[in-house]
Amino acid sequence: MSAEPDLPQSLDGAPIALMLDLGSGRVLFSREADRRFMPASLTKIMTLYTAFEMIEEGSLSLKQRLPVRDETFREWSGKGSTMFVPRGAAISVDTLLHAIDTVSANDGCVVLAEGAAGSVEAFTDLMNAKARELGMNDSHFNTPNGWMDEGRTYTSARDLATLAQAIITRHPDFYARYFSQPSFSYNGITQNNRNPILGYVDGADGLKTGFTNEAGYGFVGSAERDGRRLVMVLGGTESGRARKQIARDFVDWGFENWSALRLYGAGQNVASVPVQGGAESKVMLKVERSVFATAPRGASADASVRVRFLGPTEAPIAEGERIASLVIETADGKTSSVPLVAAEAVPAANWWQRLRNGLVGLVT
Repeated sequence: MSAEPDLPQSLDGAPIALMLDLGSGRVLFSREADRRFMPASLTKIMTLYTAFEMIEEGSLSLKQRLPVRDETFREWSGKGSTMFVPRGAAISVDTLLHAIDTVSANDGCVVLAEGAAGSVEAFTDLMNAKARELGMNDSHFNTPNGWMDEGRTYTSARDLATLAQAIITRHPDFYARYFSQPSFSYNGITQNNRNPILGYVDGADGLKTGFTNEAGYGFVGSAERDGRRLVMVLGGTESGRARKQIARDFVDWGFENWSALRLYGAGQNVASVPVQGGAESKVMLKVERSVFATAPRGASADASVRVRFLGPTEAPIAEGERIASLVIETADGKTSSVPLVAAEAVPAANWWQRLRNGLVGLVT
């Protein structure tokens, strides 16, 4: 059995740290991953995810223009990170989303929340509902921008990794559109992206930094090389300079000290499962992205796989609905898992299909 790779020395400066290989589901490193902490502007990743979900559900559109209320202008003009929204302006959702990720616009978050849901409170209710759907059990969001609120907004590194994975997997087009812009220009002002790995680390393409005096310096980042994607979370580092060095060292460590054996290509079918009460008797399950067996470099990457079902599979089933997990066990005895989703939709059976399925069941 091979030893875990030596960690970069700079990582000692991160009280909270997590690295996840999305292709295998393997946690490459974890320190205080379930400890609750104040996320500061990392909150905005949840704000963006909630907006992406609303757009997909049809309750919000990119071209929709949202008004800047006078009260919002007075409270948030020039307060912390800002996109410098003008009083009385109407700003497109697309512009707000760019500003929220690229320049961490506190004012833009409030304009988005009020315009999309009617109030900040209604929008944070949506944020918390979406967090519960993702299983983010150590998170609560009281603001859309992470501004200091006496600890009522909190999260954990594991929850933030879950959130990053959801954005990358469920909303790949939005991820590509909003998380890798080097700068943002609005109202005659250009500001640079604060992401410490973007443009400096091979394959880096997201996500976001966070800082308040209470929370310290945090970061959620991701990079992809040769189809293999890593997500990292850092919390509580002492300075922006330290965060930058730790983030760059950490992601390079993940790629350079771990090897990956490709098991399945993105979208490849893996297994089928019987469906109860469906128009079809079975549904094919596929992986969402390329799947790897991950092991310390120099160790055997041989692996065995098995399918673990979440429970009885009952129609109706939506295309892309999570049905099972693919469990991967590597030669070093470590197990991890990635989701298996329905390759196609299966509607509920009509009376004729129920009769047909019953007759087939009698003879098979």
